[in-house]
Order: sequence, then C-alpha cells, then structure tokens
Amino acid sequence: MIGALIAREVRRGLSGAAWLPILFFLLVAAIVPFAVGPDAQLLARIGGGALWIAALTAALLPIERLVEPDRADGFLDQLSLSGTSAEGIAAAKIVGHWLTFGPLLLLAAVPASVLVGLDGAALVRALIALAIGTPALAALAVTVAALTAGLPRAGSLAGILLMPLAIPLVIFGAAATGADQGGALKLEAAVAVLTLVGAPFVTAAAFRAART
Repeated sequence: MIGALIAREVRRGLSGAAWLPILFFLLVAAIVPFAVGPDAQLLARIGGGALWIAALTAALLPIERLVEPDRADGFLDQLSLSGTSAEGIAAAKIVGHWLTFGPLLLLAAVPASVLVGLDGAALVRALIALAIGTPALAALAVTVAALTAGLPRAGSLAGILLMPLAIPLVIFGAAATGADQGGALKLEAAVAVLTLVGAPFVTAAAFRAART
C-alpha cells in the first residue's frame, strides 16, 4: 500500500507543472549575478546560499497540492478506514514529494552552480549538501501542508511557517559548500535526520486532528 501511495504522489507531481519548481530554481540562480554584480569572488562566497534559497522555494511552490486536495475529497479518510496508518501516509507523501523535485533539482544544480560562480569542488560539496538536505525540505513541506490544510489562505500561511523551520537546513547546507565544510555537513545531516524522523508523526497528528 505504501508503495502504491508513493507512486500515486509521483504521478500527481509529474502530471502537473512538474518543471515549475526547477525552472524557478534556475531563475533564482540566474538573477543572483545581476543583483550582486560581476565580482567572481563575491559570487563564489554567496553561491551556496543562493542555491539553498532557490531549493527552499522549489520545495515550497507545490505545497498547496500536497495534502489539501486529498483532505477535501475524502481520500485521507478512505485510507484511514482501510487501515493504513497516518504515519505511513505521511511518509509516502514525503517520499513522493521529494521524488518529484529532488532528483531534478540536483540535476539543475549543475547549470545553476555555473550561474552563481561555483567551481567544480564547490559544486560537488553543494550537490552532497543538497542530497542530504532536500529530503528534509520535502518533509517540512508536507508537514506544514498538513498543518495548514483547510485553512483560509493556506498557501501563504504555509510559506510563513516553512521559512523559519527551514533556517537551520539552509544555514548548514550553505556553509557546507565552503572549503571547510565537514562540521557544517555533519550538523546539516543531524538536522535532516531529526526532521525526517519527526515529520511523519507530526503530519500524522495533523491528519487525525483534521478528522475530528
């Protein structure tokens, strides 16, 4: 059942404007050099942070479709009646959401790194940091989507909630692209693990609260 739910989430994510988050990711990376100027050293210093801000927006864009449509049409209730655990549903949504944007984002990070002035070594470090951190971004997006499902202006509210929750990932992920990235990468991994462990339970609690 969980595998079928993950496949359903991937189909839904790829059937719509699946490329929109990735295009937005590249657009943010393309705007940074125009905002900062042609200073290559400055671009290299802020390039990792620019990539992470772009990754955060890419995870945030599809947030309104992650939970609310299933809540509104009763699909979550049907899954609950069939005996599927709320935690399992939450985990499937997290995995499905990451699969629809994470791998594409890692591919898009290659041309984006050129736009923000990262060299080859910094690109490798950035890809490692994104590979570790983007599943946690997906988990946060699903959790916030569940917490705000059914509320007025849920998309705007979800963005306000997600931004501060993602700050540790963005800080450590951006720092991990630097030359001395070991400590930052370990801290990012620790935050990502804690997020991935806790998110299904918080999301499941939000599912149950929505049914009461």
